[in-house]
Amino acid sequence: MSANLNALEQHLAARSYVEGYTPSQADVHVYKAVAVPIPSSYPHVARWYSHITSYSAEFDTLPGSSSAGQTFTQTAPAAEEEEEEEVDLFGEDEEEDEEAEKLKAERVAAYNAKKANKPKAAAKSVVTLEVKPWDDETDMQALEESVRSLEMDGLVWGASKLVAVGYGIKKLQITLVVEDELVSLDDLQEKLAEFDDYVQSSDIAAMQKL
Repeated sequence: MSANLNALEQHLAARSYVEGYTPSQADVHVYKAVAVPIPSSYPHVARWYSHITSYSAEFDTLPGSSSAGQTFTQTAPAAEEEEEEEVDLFGEDEEEDEEAEKLKAERVAAYNAKKANKPKAAAKSVVTLEVKPWDDETDMQALEESVRSLEMDGLVWGASKLVAVGYGIKKLQITLVVEDELVSLDDLQEKLAEFDDYVQSSDIAAMQKL
């Protein structure tokens, strides 16, 4: 299943969600069909995707149905002329001479080499990070700017929001997408701790594989 980005981009140009005015199962259905990274030619889709990512921990409990989202998804067409060639390891000829054995071994070796050379997609995760300030006087805008200033290969910052903690204090909840082999969350949190004028601590609130 894949998303029809052209139709989705046009739809989201004047809307925040696939259906209605709050996140729903329609958004979840389309979200799961969108492949990342999203091309720069679809800015509205990218904005919506980052926003919906912040609700990843609530996907199972969001209201509504996926029916409206089906308008923007499509079943991937069958691959054309690219199906892996099946290897007949047994053959129909009962008489297996030395030449037939050699040919079979060559075909098996070629098949295994073809499978080994297939590129593997980079494993990615969507992470919800919570960053806590020292007190209610901490400049939260400066805190968020400091957080977003961190740049690492395989790290993409997403949507954010402030969540009330109590006594007038709010924490920053921000979503990010990381390539698992390139980004260490422990290293990231250590770098965040260096902004000690604003950051008291940080925690991983949620994590989901893409």
